[in-house]
Amino acid sequence: MAPPRPLDGVRVVDLTSVLAGPAGTQVLADYGADVIKVEAPGGDIMRHAGHMRHPGMGPVYLHANRNKRSIVIDLKQPDGRDALLDLVRGADLFVHNVRPAAMARLGLDPAALAAVNARLICLAVVGFDQRGPYAPLPAVDDAIQGISGMASLVAQQTGGEPAYAPLVIVDRLCAANVAQTALAALYMREKTGRGQSIELPMFETAASVVLGDHMGGETFDPPAGPTGYARLLARDRRPFRTRDGHVALLVYTDGQWQRFFEAIGTPEVFTADARLTTAAMRAQNYDYSYALLTGILRERTSAEWVDLLQRHDIPCVPLNDPHSLMADPHLAQTGFLETVEHPSEGRMRSMRVAARWSDADLSLRRHAPQAGEHSAEILREHGFDEARIARLLASGAVVQKAQAV
Repeated sequence: MAPPRPLDGVRVVDLTSVLAGPAGTQVLADYGADVIKVEAPGGDIMRHAGHMRHPGMGPVYLHANRNKRSIVIDLKQPDGRDALLDLVRGADLFVHNVRPAAMARLGLDPAALAAVNARLICLAVVGFDQRGPYAPLPAVDDAIQGISGMASLVAQQTGGEPAYAPLVIVDRLCAANVAQTALAALYMREKTGRGQSIELPMFETAASVVLGDHMGGETFDPPAGPTGYARLLARDRRPFRTRDGHVALLVYTDGQWQRFFEAIGTPEVFTADARLTTAAMRAQNYDYSYALLTGILRERTSAEWVDLLQRHDIPCVPLNDPHSLMADPHLAQTGFLETVEHPSEGRMRSMRVAARWSDADLSLRRHAPQAGEHSAEILREHGFDEARIARLLASGAVVQKAQAV
């Protein structure tokens, strides 16, 4: 028998768009859940980001929505709202990132959802904890990077201007939290038999990451010192320039520092310099130790450093950019990138699930869908008769995808 999928039998109604929600529900889909992606007319906005072969099928969308089916519903129409409630009736999990006030106006607040399915887990991805003054504000990744302190950390380290990470980092953090929260809630329901409503705020998720590293001395009351983790804020903590490029390197433990100076033929530097010999002393002199490495690393090529330091079990790897990352020999050998044939987009690269399971099927079973590709199919599965489906399609309350491009 073929190995099972971990979440076989779990049904998810996914009313999320952009990235935090879709990337999170893709984890559930990859693990075998039947994820029904509910899109507004026009589709998820992320369909339109990046270079693409056909409109509405951009790369960010493709990499966050595989293994799902898509139905387009106009929730502003009463028939559309009723159709969604009928989908929720048979679901285990309902995930959305619509502001709660808007959901209430649509008649889709947690109480309305629980009324049709008492075992439903309703997971709302919100910008801010709804008990605080920021509750009604819109939230996007850049705004949360700013208000959480992430952007200011760049200025604190470099002495320059605040800057955003060139990644949708808050959405990605929240996506991981969406998946683990959903799994924990499903497990809890197995023990209690009861559904519940959960709010997962972006701001508090990001704040926990920033303060986990940088609450520092203000962890204590009264404070034992200022905020900030000095190693992460050291001016020279960055990829080290070599004679011909850069390497990513961290000399961290006592043993690694000792082996580093043994490797370059100057063991006496480690034993003679009190600022380097213990973790406690290095913690008081991060700027010094990083500046010292900055000077030394310029003396050899990147390949020489990678070979030398890896032989001495010191973390040191080449510096990739996204293009070279795709050609990384380790990823090639592990088959991380797969070439697949998308029914409408043709040959494309896809990333496999990173985790390896000893006895589970995590193979790709569905490509990222076109908007409304499965609308009629999904309605039939949920008991809608052909006459009702025809009325929904004729009114525009539900939209079936256009002919294939």
